[in-house]
Amino acid sequence: MILEAIQSRKSGYAFLNKAVEDEKIESLFEAARWAASSMNVQPWRFIYAKHGDPEFQLMLSTLAEGNQIWAKNTSVLVFSAAQVDYTFNDHLYKNAYAWHDTGMATAHLMLQAANLGLVSHPMGGFDHQKAADNFKLPKEYQPVAIIAIGYKGDETKLPDDLQKRQAAPRTRKPLNEIAFKGRFSL
Repeated sequence: MILEAIQSRKSGYAFLNKAVEDEKIESLFEAARWAASSMNVQPWRFIYAKHGDPEFQLMLSTLAEGNQIWAKNTSVLVFSAAQVDYTFNDHLYKNAYAWHDTGMATAHLMLQAANLGLVSHPMGGFDHQKAADNFKLPKEYQPVAIIAIGYKGDETKLPDDLQKRQAAPRTRKPLNEIAFKGRFSL
């Protein structure tokens, strides 16, 4: 059953002009909270803004122009950051798994969004330094992604190039190219 949800999830470009309910937003972060993490550091942090909030425009302004075209219509933008340095027993450590763990938390968040009938779309196309500055990230954190979340909108209202991208089938490499028994193979 979970595999079906994973296979059916697709990043969207068209969003309905409808606010996502606060309890649904909270459940997204509750799902993210339960992700596994190395040493249980839980390095993920999320900053979110709802359409109409001043912080929404601030977050939107960090996006690459191609992402701003469609993301401006979403209900919620979520900025993720990873804690790459942490203190344990009074020693400072580099967390080599911070981005990995933040990615797992983000995947949980996105699957919960799909489960709630929401569309989500993660983006790496943004000005990382501007986002870090705008949201005053402490030096031990690095920007990871911005995720657009909302209800599915009318895809026919998208620009032609985005309609084509949205209509394209979701493809993945076959298993024999990504999973190997015993040793790596090309």
